[in-house]
Amino acid sequence: MSNSLFVAWRAGSAQQGVWSPVGKLEHIDGLYRFRYTRGAESVQGFSGFVGMDNLHAVYESESLFPLFANRLLSKSRPEYEAWLTWSGFDPADPPEPLAILGVTEGIRQTDQVEVFPCPAPDEQGCYLTRFFLHGLRWVPAAALDRVAALKAGERLAIMFDPQNPMDENAVALRTVDGDRFMIGYVPRYLAFEFGRLTRECSFAEISVERVNPGAPMQMRVLCRMNACWPEDFRPCENEVFQPLVSISSDVGVPARA
Repeated sequence: MSNSLFVAWRAGSAQQGVWSPVGKLEHIDGLYRFRYTRGAESVQGFSGFVGMDNLHAVYESESLFPLFANRLLSKSRPEYEAWLTWSGFDPADPPEPLAILGVTEGIRQTDQVEVFPCPAPDEQGCYLTRFFLHGLRWVPAAALDRVAALKAGERLAIMFDPQNPMDENAVALRTVDGDRFMIGYVPRYLAFEFGRLTRECSFAEISVERVNPGAPMQMRVLCRMNACWPEDFRPCENEVFQPLVSISSDVGVPARA
């Protein structure tokens, strides 16, 4: 499972905002480390997170930083086990916090932050990732009825949406079996890569992993994408993903929370 996540921040409103990676969170040798990326200097209106406002510092902590720990459901909450199950995890053997955040995206309705893993090849050298279906709150009632009828293992088809005013790389998903309902979107941080994989791979399959009828809308449908891994495929290498400070830098470590 991933021991690092990228942190994205939204500039603007929930419906018209623009997202950009602004930081990288890692867990290595028992130590959590956070660094800002070049996206933090290019996204409009971003000035750093509370308690970590120096964009050119390396932040380290033996415990998960509050900004991210607060995005994990407390074990004392009655829905904690269901929350893990919705995300495809075994409540009896929960994974590390970053693995959970990599699927749930650390979404909170009250702020402008999401987290996501950078895809890596699986043991067979293929592309394999899980994600929650986005945009359910914006689809018609008939589509929501179809979502409720989805079954685990059901295949979904990609619909490119280059005219989308929010993201020209937007990728919608539709049902295949018996109808063609557009039911939602691929997360924005995966959309560009999905487009390339669909065009270049001999196989690229998206399917429903599980449906969670009692879950919040953003956790209602867990999907998976399985595809080839092209030889020259290098995700998360754009400039906005590159850390502003290298680990070998002489910049101090101001925070050990």
